[in-house]
Amino acid sequence: MATTSPFLGHVPFHLGKSSFGQFTHNSVCTFKVKALFWGSKRSVKPAEKNLSLGEFTLSGADSQEGTGTPEKISVSAVSSISEVSPDEWDSCSLDATGRQQFNPFLSHGFLSSLEESGSAVEGTGWIPQHIIAQDESSNILGVVPLYLKSHSYGEYVFDSSWANAYYSYGLSYYPKLQCSVPFTPVTGPRILVRNTSHRDQVFDILVSAMKDLAVKFNVSSLHITFPTTNEWHKLEEKGFLQRIGMQYHWKNRNYKNFDEFLMDMKQSKRKNIRQERKKISAQNVTMKRLRGSEIKASHWDTFYKFYRNTTDNKWGTAYLTRDFFHRMGAKMGDNVLLVVAEEGDELVAAALNLIGGDTLYGRLWGCLPGAYYANLHFEACYYQAIDAAIELNLSTVEAGAQGEHKIRRGYMPVTTYSCHYVLDEDFKRIIDDFLVRETAQVKLVMKLLQDSGPFKENILS
Repeated sequence: MATTSPFLGHVPFHLGKSSFGQFTHNSVCTFKVKALFWGSKRSVKPAEKNLSLGEFTLSGADSQEGTGTPEKISVSAVSSISEVSPDEWDSCSLDATGRQQFNPFLSHGFLSSLEESGSAVEGTGWIPQHIIAQDESSNILGVVPLYLKSHSYGEYVFDSSWANAYYSYGLSYYPKLQCSVPFTPVTGPRILVRNTSHRDQVFDILVSAMKDLAVKFNVSSLHITFPTTNEWHKLEEKGFLQRIGMQYHWKNRNYKNFDEFLMDMKQSKRKNIRQERKKISAQNVTMKRLRGSEIKASHWDTFYKFYRNTTDNKWGTAYLTRDFFHRMGAKMGDNVLLVVAEEGDELVAAALNLIGGDTLYGRLWGCLPGAYYANLHFEACYYQAIDAAIELNLSTVEAGAQGEHKIRRGYMPVTTYSCHYVLDEDFKRIIDDFLVRETAQVKLVMKLLQDSGPFKENILS
């Protein structure tokens, strides 16, 4: 049998007894037959309410009320974030980030909006299996946003070639476990632990619990996407494969206004941005930034139409429901910033942002079906975000995934991270080999993009 894959290359395979570990790129290898039907999917019955993952004793724990009794914690997987107190979940999230780096996507309000609105639920292929660690008094010491998935949509770390390679070998890649914020390529901690003297132990226990759940569910793999750099390094020590990616972020160098930012750019880039911004007012378009209670239900209804126009024409899949925007807007309050474009009294386009402790997160954009306004996308998504970040004294604007066109508008490449725990040892070695080659390519591209950036010499250094 011969197979072609962008992941494995074109390789002839022969049935035999030796393992995948003998595989090298563009070489002949033999493999074990582990399934009779190519591409068959395993079915997994998730926990209905609460699945126990064991009890653990914290070594060297402080005595409880002077009794000298070691502290014990229990770990479980819950089928809905509604099973967890919002205050306790948010306490874990805030302790994990610190208030200065508050990440709104890790909040109970955002994640519960995804579930309650039917956006990230079993019917859409996102089965919540959040992991919770509690002490003997039922106080929550740590949480992990985790989902059992039957596909790879809405993740922004692409592994479809891995799935194709699995199926070429007669193995099932789905279901898999995904530790992430659904539909949100934003870096942040993924193992959310309270700031106690046992923090490192609780972290280790939660990671072990995720791995145990992967074995219990008999999935192919466990993926942790967009973790922090610190988590990424810790997880390598625990057997996770490491992968890097790239996004484009804008950095605030203590600018007082937009013009001061422009003065750091090369003359040609500065001129281009000024021309793009002038075209907005020339088209009789007015830009406004609405926050919190200024955003009405009618805004969300209209924005949902814009969002569907974008997904129908670009992505083909609308991940989020209309109800999500209403719920999220109500729960997140002043952490929501909606940039709107109006022509007269009519709303013609909008860009959704969330405000964190030190970062403005650009998320979604849309406009009226069939409408075209020159440079409006750049104004709404990039320039208005920079204006807002300067006004709010935020250090960074994250403008979402992909888009090299962002570079000439001041958004420079930064590294993003993901970690992958593959249960099949033979396939783990193959993926590891792929990641070594992919990492070298990503680093080379990032260097080339950095060297050809829009800023004056020595500004970035």
